[in-house]
Amino acid sequence: MGLFKRLLRSNTRSVYKSKKTDHSKYYPEEKLPIDEKFTYNFNKNGGKFLYCENWEEISETFDNILIENDWYEKEVFCINDQLASKFEGYNLNFTKNTEASFFLSPCESLVADNGSILLSSNQVREKKLHELPANFVIFATTSQLVESISEGLRIIKNQSKQHIPSNITTIQDFENNTEKDFMSYGSRTKNLYLLLLEDL
Repeated sequence: MGLFKRLLRSNTRSVYKSKKTDHSKYYPEEKLPIDEKFTYNFNKNGGKFLYCENWEEISETFDNILIENDWYEKEVFCINDQLASKFEGYNLNFTKNTEASFFLSPCESLVADNGSILLSSNQVREKKLHELPANFVIFATTSQLVESISEGLRIIKNQSKQHIPSNITTIQDFENNTEKDFMSYGSRTKNLYLLLLEDL
């Protein structure tokens, strides 16, 4: 996963474009590594990608997000008590109130094919995306990267043999000005920060 560091030093879009223009349109398209593909598609969707090598970097980056958005001493909607305990030292009011300033949550998977975040009732209970705050801070690890939505669903099924979670959804629309396609129709735009911790 050292590729993330390299990607963050250069413009992902220009790297991708230069790779594509090296070959004619009839040449088989080169398959990008899963981490590069996710980074490119996530950034294209308008997400804010924040790669961290350790928990100290996660804490510093989270602090910067709070400062940038003036979220100190504000309400944060967080269903996951274990995650809330990791971010206790920021004078935040953890609540189940969906009118909070932002939503803090883990996720099921990071989908490389379309740069989306896979969520389920484990993260959002039975709430629909439009019922959640407009601002998301998602915490994930590099081991959660999957190639496709079907792979992410397979992992959910394998991990939850007794009780498969409901309300499985993806979020991939992170900019107001992005053109809507069929797959994102009906979903609400979210201002999304992804805190990605290296764990491989």
